Amino acid sequence: MATRHNGTQPGDGPAPQRPHQRLQRRLGVFDSTAIGLGSMLGAGVFVVFSPAAALAGQLMTLAVAVAGVIAYCNAVASAQLAAKYPASGGTYVYGRRQLGEWPGFIAGWGFVTGKTASCAAMALTFGHYVAPAYATPLAVAAVVVLTGVNLLGITRTALLTRVLLAVVLATLVFVAVASLLGPHPEGAPAVSAAPAYPAAPAGGWGVLSAAGLMFFAFAGYARIATLGEEVKDPARTIPRAILAGLAGAFVIYFGLAAVLQWHLPPQQLAGSTAPLLDAVAVSQLSVGLPFVQAGAAAGCLGALLALITGVGRTTLAMARERDLPAPLARLGGTHTVPVVAELAVAAAVVLLLSTDVMTVVGFSSFGVLIYYAVTNAAAFTLSGRPWHAPRWLNVLGFLGCLVLAVTLPPASMLVMAGVLAAGLAGRFLVLRVRRNRENTRTPRANRTPGNN
Repeated sequence: MATRHNGTQPGDGPAPQRPHQRLQRRLGVFDSTAIGLGSMLGAGVFVVFSPAAALAGQLMTLAVAVAGVIAYCNAVASAQLAAKYPASGGTYVYGRRQLGEWPGFIAGWGFVTGKTASCAAMALTFGHYVAPAYATPLAVAAVVVLTGVNLLGITRTALLTRVLLAVVLATLVFVAVASLLGPHPEGAPAVSAAPAYPAAPAGGWGVLSAAGLMFFAFAGYARIATLGEEVKDPARTIPRAILAGLAGAFVIYFGLAAVLQWHLPPQQLAGSTAPLLDAVAVSQLSVGLPFVQAGAAAGCLGALLALITGVGRTTLAMARERDLPAPLARLGGTHTVPVVAELAVAAAVVLLLSTDVMTVVGFSSFGVLIYYAVTNAAAFTLSGRPWHAPRWLNVLGFLGCLVLAVTLPPASMLVMAGVLAAGLAGRFLVLRVRRNRENTRTPRANRTPGNN
């Protein structure tokens, strides 16, 4: 049974664990960077440019830049905290140690619920790219198979992530080359059916809304922080892996946004469910469409693989602190992985596979932005700071996360606010029940004779 941690106070270190219950440190800088970059270059890079173009119009590259700046602030804060607290759970752990139990719970609950929905979105995107008529069965199969890979141990997870990442990078290079070669159509029909994206808001509000959606594609470096117990020399490895992965993703996203806007007509880009497929379809290299479909499938699988791992580790950390049911903290197998947490996450993802992909992207973005708002608040309280992590950067990250969150589509904000409120109410009730039980178990010997 996993050790429980009770009464954690700000500034406390991680509670001790039994040696056989510790996760094994197997990952170096390269593997950690690959997991983060593989998460960022997942389903987001294949679907997020269209709604971003619909919201920001010709200013889509500016939206990418805004999302990149906020992501950098969050990455620096995550790197600081992960180096100090090399334990599974990410900002759930950081928030508890630096700010208290409730901020930590808000971060952990937002991450688990939002990223569980993201898993469903990526699984569905995989299904739609491979065989649209059988999208849901394929999505279920992908979740089941990749959960099994995770249960085999983190070393195999990192190996498969590297392979999938290589395929995705090759696909993105092919798309960029095809777009540059042209020809550049004036109004070619889209290969994919046009979704009902909202009209672009006037002024900078549309840029902020698009940046909020683009942040969904940047958030993969969170998976590195959640693997704090499984990397070698975490104080050195985690900061380098987070910053390296983010830098690579920003260059790729900014470049693709510029190329797609230059290559495709605005209405076609904004109205496509598969903008990278459309870019290749109207180029001289249209024969390579199956290669792009395979690359998209690999990207979705790579991101889904890393996401299931990260959500499972945060679930493990919350169960250790008794913020989620204790059985979720149980480790097992020869590779000491959180078996119960992984299976619970997989079951929740399967239940969400009827959700619309782009709606759940907004849902996930809101949850992750709240998660990183807590990250920046926790990093602000740190005393020992490297030169590249001034406090004003934490303030900028905190305010930026809140601004992007409130500029997302209203439905996404309302759904996620309801989920967060339900989680907070549930935790309040559980704590109250525990307190009442403890009071009723007070030994009668401690009572005064007059009260008997």
